[in-house]
Amino acid sequence: MRKGGPFLALAAAETLSLSGTRLSTIAIPWLVLSATGSPVLTGLTAMMEMLPYVAAKALSGPLIDRVGPKRIAVVCDTASVAVVMLVPLLDWLDLLGMPLLLPVVFAMGVLRGPSDAAKQAMVPDIAELAAVPIERVTGLVGAIERLASTAGAAGAGALIGLIGPGQALVVNAVTFAAAALIVGAGIPGLRSMPEPCGLPQARPSSYLGDLREGWRFLRGDAVLVSIVIMVATTNLLDQAYHAVLLPVWTQSSGHGPELLGAMFSAFTGASIAGAAIAAAIGERMPRLVVYTVAFLLTGFPRFLVIALDAPLSLIFLTLAIAGFASGFLNPILSAVIFERIPKPLTGRVTSMNAALCFALIPFGGLVGGALISMIGLAAALSLTGLTYLAATLFPLALKSLRGFDKPITQS
Repeated sequence: MRKGGPFLALAAAETLSLSGTRLSTIAIPWLVLSATGSPVLTGLTAMMEMLPYVAAKALSGPLIDRVGPKRIAVVCDTASVAVVMLVPLLDWLDLLGMPLLLPVVFAMGVLRGPSDAAKQAMVPDIAELAAVPIERVTGLVGAIERLASTAGAAGAGALIGLIGPGQALVVNAVTFAAAALIVGAGIPGLRSMPEPCGLPQARPSSYLGDLREGWRFLRGDAVLVSIVIMVATTNLLDQAYHAVLLPVWTQSSGHGPELLGAMFSAFTGASIAGAAIAAAIGERMPRLVVYTVAFLLTGFPRFLVIALDAPLSLIFLTLAIAGFASGFLNPILSAVIFERIPKPLTGRVTSMNAALCFALIPFGGLVGGALISMIGLAAALSLTGLTYLAATLFPLALKSLRGFDKPITQS
């Protein structure tokens, strides 16, 4: 197998699964909002997917280390095909009400969490197979994520407008099926039940022991803990923005899902350029400076222009700048995280780290819906934007993040 073969397979699988996921993150909130008109129910639906997503992601780490990330990714993506297809089927039968939709989105989250964790855990081994710096691989993966999100968002708006949000999820099921096939055929088995390497104690034999070992390592690394706190906070606010605040603003402004998809595309499309630059020169960038500045540009301005009901031209310009800056974030974060984790613990620690970063996302939609109900849309956007600004200044106050720019090579 060529050195670049596994990376190309992972890239293709990520492109497909993330494109489909982006479609569902637009289609499902729009489906609920159109059917019920309730921002609170829209937020509740988002929570019903993200809560099990976070829990399943955190708990999947020991399994990823024991049986290998490839097997977990293939099994979960294959099962996701059947679960996602329930939405268009129930919609076609005119049975798609909230009592049936909520269990389906719950199951979607249960399956998507381990699948995403498994694909992330493949990155260090694939970088080693390709003999390239980890920053380059994480940068390329980041660019692929942004490209997939752009294509998914652009296609989602048009597709939802054409055939409706329920039937649009057929495409999501197809992307999961294709991703499972590509991972199964194009990526080797990689790690499975690795032996300890330079670790102070033998690898625990029990599942709970594996889970505790991953937690102890994560908790003991001040840089990883600081990353979790900051990213978890901004993810909560991003979820409120994406799942409720922006769809409600779009609908209340008299626009349709096409504009919502175009706005997501403007952000993610511009982020491709940022991620590509991070891939090209990531190993030479001052990480903490770039990370902080990128977060400042990515967050507060997006909320402000929507709160002020600015002209669409200014909104799209702001989204493009924010998207470009955001492209630098995940490549830097991923490189820092992977460098600090011993290979035998990769599945456990990366999945737990990601799950903790996502831990507040399930409540983002509810926060957005509740704020709109209590203080109105404009005030809700302003408040969440200012909170985002405070969170992005957080690294400057922490001594622990001084280790952000110091690579640690773990064996």
